[in-house]
Amino acid sequence: QVQLVESGGGLVQTGGSLRLFCAASGRTFSSYYMYWFRQAPGKEREFVARISRNPSITNYADSVKGRFTISRDNANYAVYLQMNSLKPEDTAVYYCAADDSSWSDYATPKYWGQGTQVTVSS
Repeated sequence: QVQLVESGGGLVQTGGSLRLFCAASGRTFSSYYMYWFRQAPGKEREFVARISRNPSITNYADSVKGRFTISRDNANYAVYLQMNSLKPEDTAVYYCAADDSSWSDYATPKYWGQGTQVTVSS
């Protein structure tokens, strides 16, 4: 089992940047695929990005490709989401998630953090 805690959210203007941080604890972090999802008010949760166990493979939703970068530091049990060129439609609660077997944009990972709010003002 792994525990996840997100931080780094906040209020930013259109075009600005934020870096989200997910701290993991518990079982060996490097055994997990890591994800970021988001959920905007009144909308379903959606996949944002994922990164493989050794951080050589990443994948992104089309809506964030070229603007967001996911990375991980296995030695320090951390995952990051660098968000650049933010738009009002990026406003959502962002969740860090982990799974030891599922590797897909359509996965529902086993473990989730509590979320961090990102608000982009126009």
